[in-house]
Parts: sequence; structure tokens; C-alpha cells
Amino acid sequence: MRHVLNALVVAAVLGCGLAGAQTQAPATTAAPAAAPAAPAQADSGIRSQNIFEVKPDASQDPGYLDQTNGERQRVQPGNNAPMWRQVSGGVTGVSSLPVEQAPEAGNLIQRFVTYPGSHYTNAGEAWRQARNNLIIPYGAALLFVTLLAVTIYYFTRGTIDLHERETGHKIERFTPFERATHWSNAIAFIVLAISGMVMAFGKFFLLPILGGALFGWLTYVLKTVHNFVGPLFVLTTLFMIVTFFRDNLPHGYDMEWVRRGGGLFGGREPRSHRFNAGEKVVFWGGVLLLGSFVIGSGLFLDKLLPGFVYTRGEMQIAHMIHATATLLMIALIMGHIYLGTLGMRGAYAAMREGYVDETWAKEHHELWYDDIAAGKIPAERSAEARAAAHAPVAGARVEGSPS
Repeated sequence: MRHVLNALVVAAVLGCGLAGAQTQAPATTAAPAAAPAAPAQADSGIRSQNIFEVKPDASQDPGYLDQTNGERQRVQPGNNAPMWRQVSGGVTGVSSLPVEQAPEAGNLIQRFVTYPGSHYTNAGEAWRQARNNLIIPYGAALLFVTLLAVTIYYFTRGTIDLHERETGHKIERFTPFERATHWSNAIAFIVLAISGMVMAFGKFFLLPILGGALFGWLTYVLKTVHNFVGPLFVLTTLFMIVTFFRDNLPHGYDMEWVRRGGGLFGGREPRSHRFNAGEKVVFWGGVLLLGSFVIGSGLFLDKLLPGFVYTRGEMQIAHMIHATATLLMIALIMGHIYLGTLGMRGAYAAMREGYVDETWAKEHHELWYDDIAAGKIPAERSAEARAAAHAPVAGARVEGSPS
């Protein structure tokens, strides 16, 4: 019995000791809780703030939208809206690069603008929307409608043929220099048009067939070809303008040709000189006007024009001008190519060989033929040029002649 009482006393003593230790533990662990109070007195370093301590009506302050990023941090920690509003608004920051070399180095996001076919957003996104929502779909529709119209006309009207038999007498329509100028310009234009259309529309019809790797290499090669052929197109276009400028000047009889639609929908072709009104539209509207926009914007995109500071916004506008003018020019030239090949018999041979039959000249360019028949224009200009080049100079001493 005595042993049992001793065991109970020992158990009671141990129980009291454990209870005392447990009641003292919170006191020992609570002491470090006051430690973070010391850094709170410091003025430097990063300080956090409990979100539940933020004023719930902070956004209702009168100057809320005009706050700087530092002021916003005091009422709403972590809200960097003022800084990003400046970034997206085109505010220029600090950059170590010289302005003349990198004028936009301090701008992360361009200013907000509205381009045709875009919403009011930053200029980069607006350009993307204008390209994808306006230029690409409507440009593709324009080319498709043009091709469809040419196809329908061909299968309903066929090739424009001569009404009378050929005489066998040839008239020189284009000299070797004129043909070389035309073909070099035409080949350069076709290369640029094909490479440009692949870069613009290729992902819709070539990418699914070729795959990403092969299509990527193809577009890279075509882009390089496009950049190198561009200056050749510029040079040959200048030669085209100088060479054919005089014969494309408008005259009063061109209005009759336009009024009757060039005879394309019935009847004989109206009278015209060396080039009819349709060819003059291609020259003035396509080669000169649209060609100037295509060339100017293309040289700008290649950064070949001196005296300009090339920024993202300017490059985006230049691209939109270049793409729009190019699509319009391609549509116009498609009609010209059709009439110069399948659409009119003898037209392609005229540019390939330089000569046309007397009947062809009379039926398609009657006023030009009349001047040739009257002797106002030589029937073979290159032969006269060769004769003039080999003619002896007046007053010169001919070899073997008496002195």
C-alpha cells in the first residue's frame, strides 16, 4: 500500500511540471513577435502593406487618375497603372543610345492611334489590325475579282481577232531598246508581285502544304530576292516613263475611246494613235502614279532614302501605303497582261518581235497607221537609226577619196 502511494505522488509531481512548462511556452514564443517592430522605424528599404489596411475608397479621390506611380503606391501598393499608362502612351524614357541612331530607344510601346480598319489602340497593334482586317482580306478579294472578271470575259468574248486578212507588210511597233525596257520592267514587276503575294498570302494556301520549315525558308529567300530586285524595278520604271512619255500624252480622241469602252463589248475599236486610252490609263495610273507610291514606300522600307529618321510609326505607315498601292497596281497590270497575251491576237508578238502587220495597225491604232501611211512617222524607226549611225559625217573625208 505504501508503494502505491509513493507512485501516485511521483506522478502528481511530474504532471505539475509538464503543466508549468506548457503554460510558460506561449510567453517564450510571444517574445520574438515584437522583433519586426524595429525595422518599421527605418525610412529605407521595401515595406509591405496589408491589403486590408488600404483605403477602400482610394479610387474615389479627385486626383486618382493624375497620380504618379509613387503617389499610387501609398494608397494602393502594387498598382503600377500610372507607370504603364505612360509607357503605353508613348512617353519617352531615358536611353544611352544617341537619338539620331535610335530615336525610339526610350519608348517601349507606341502611342495610341486609329488606322483604317483598326480600333483605337497603340500604333503597333493598330498596324497589325489594319493589315489583317483590311489590307489582306480586301486585297485578296480585289485580285480574285479581277482574275474572275478576266476569266469570264475570255470565255464569253474570246480573243479579239482581226476583221480583215493580213497584208504581209510589217510595221515596226517597238524598237529593240523599247522592248528591252519593257521586258526588264515587266520581269522585275512579276518577280516582285509573286514574292510579295507569297509573303502576304502564303500562310493561307502554301503553309498548310509545305509545312513551317520549308515555308519559312521559301519566304526568307523570296524576301531577299524582293529586296534585291526592287532597285532594278526602280531603274527600269524610270526608263519606261522617259521612253513612252510622249506617246502616252492624252488627246481629245481618247475620250471617244473611253466612251465606247474601247470596243471591248461590241463594235469596232475606236480610232487611237500609237497607244489607246486604256494603255494610257495603265501608263499614267499604274506605272507613274501607283508606281511612284510603290517605289517611294519600298525605298523607305529598305531605308534607302537619305535624310529620314526611320521610326516604327513611319515604317508602319510606309508598309500600309506600299501594300495598298501594290495590290491596286497588280490588279491593273493583270488586265494589261491579259490584253497583251490571250486577249488580243498579235499584241504579244508585237512586244516580242517588235513588228505588227499593216492590218493589225490599221484596225487597232488607226490614227497611228494613218501617220505612217502619210510618211509623218517612219515604218521602221530602228532601221533609220542604224542608217543614221552609219552615215558619214557631212564634210568628213571618206577613205580612198581624193583629197
